[in-house]
Amino acid sequence: MQTLNTTLLIIGGGPGGYVTAIRAGQLGIPTILVEGQSLGGTCLNIGCIPSKALIHVAEQFHQTRHHNQHSALGISVGAPTLDIGKSVEWKDDIVDRLTTGVAALLKKNKVQVINGWAKVIDGKTVEVGDTRIQCEHLVLATGSKSVNLPMLPIGGPIISSTEALAPTSVPKRLIVVGGGYIGLELGIAYRKLGAEVSVVEAQDRILPAYDAELTQPVHEALKQLGVKLYLKHSVQGFDGTLQVRDPDDETLNLETDQVLVAVGRKPNTQGWNLEALNLQMNGASIKIDSRCQTSMRNVYAIGDLSGEPMLAHRAMAQGEMVAELISGKTREFNPTAIAAVCFTDPELVVVGKTPDEAKAAGLDCIVSNFPFAANGRAMTLESKSGFVRVVARRDNHLIVGWQAVGVGVSELSTAFAQSLEMGARLEDIGGTIHAHPTLGEAVQEAALRALGHALHL
Repeated sequence: MQTLNTTLLIIGGGPGGYVTAIRAGQLGIPTILVEGQSLGGTCLNIGCIPSKALIHVAEQFHQTRHHNQHSALGISVGAPTLDIGKSVEWKDDIVDRLTTGVAALLKKNKVQVINGWAKVIDGKTVEVGDTRIQCEHLVLATGSKSVNLPMLPIGGPIISSTEALAPTSVPKRLIVVGGGYIGLELGIAYRKLGAEVSVVEAQDRILPAYDAELTQPVHEALKQLGVKLYLKHSVQGFDGTLQVRDPDDETLNLETDQVLVAVGRKPNTQGWNLEALNLQMNGASIKIDSRCQTSMRNVYAIGDLSGEPMLAHRAMAQGEMVAELISGKTREFNPTAIAAVCFTDPELVVVGKTPDEAKAAGLDCIVSNFPFAANGRAMTLESKSGFVRVVARRDNHLIVGWQAVGVGVSELSTAFAQSLEMGARLEDIGGTIHAHPTLGEAVQEAALRALGHALHL
């Protein structure tokens, strides 16, 4: 067995792991990265990136069909057809370019990448096949995986998001189990690609992690698209039809061609001998402090493995910090807010505290909305639904939260996060000249409205 020695060893090449490695390389730390599948992890290969690609294909196809029927824009086209194989090829090409880019960045920064499955021996030793690696610092970045339902084992007509992102054909009927962001992003995309879509959700509303006011425009859009919702329904099993139990305890048999199970994700703690470290856990995830340190010295856990929020951009920020800590810098992970974005149609973004969370934290807040129906740019994009909402302290006008729902609001997340990190007050946003005509004007108008003098309402 050959033995390699390194200062830093990272298990997992997803957004958390590869960013840690790149930053460590920039800082001159000898680094080895171990990845069993493809660089980029879930996010690049079977998550964030491919799902946005499929959502784009679906939107383009949907718009073209719309122009075929009744376009207010005066555009008319023949009935479009879809070659899903070609769409998947295009999506795969994007994934390929990004993963190749990650490999190039790692090489440029002198990171040694070992392809294989890691097995932890102790806090300083990891084996990959017949190679033993000794390290001073160990970073665990193994990510998360889809939660499976025992009564719906993946296989045949029952698929997970992985299979949903690489379709060979579009099913006539699709039932999505789970009304969270993954289920709805994919459910809406499949509906726009031409499938009849139903969503089964155990809670009493869709996107239960977001507040009802924010999800209302998405609810309306689903109705318009003809997506059928079975709320407060629980899944019993599948035998050619999907059996669900309704709120009155009756069993329904739902006909379908495919069932997409999208009930969430859980930390990936199995299969690489994590038990050997005997680390303190926090439920299903590894317990970490404000420097991403675990209960064992010089062993760090970042990203989804360390629990919620399971977001690629959180993992990246943690990874960058850990590399700097190992290089001797003083850092701490305490962002004011981390944006959460849901790429449904319309899109949703939440940064900082919602009105309910502010109330629960005992803060007396002003809450103000500005509707996109009064925004010129939204009108020119044929999208008048949704709003921007600001939450600010009543005493000093410090902004503690932003939320938005509407077309393209994912791009407003940058402005939201920056204003919270920089400690902006309502007057700061209200007094900043926002370019016209843009969706971002609704951000300024929400702040002005909170101050009692919105201009366009």
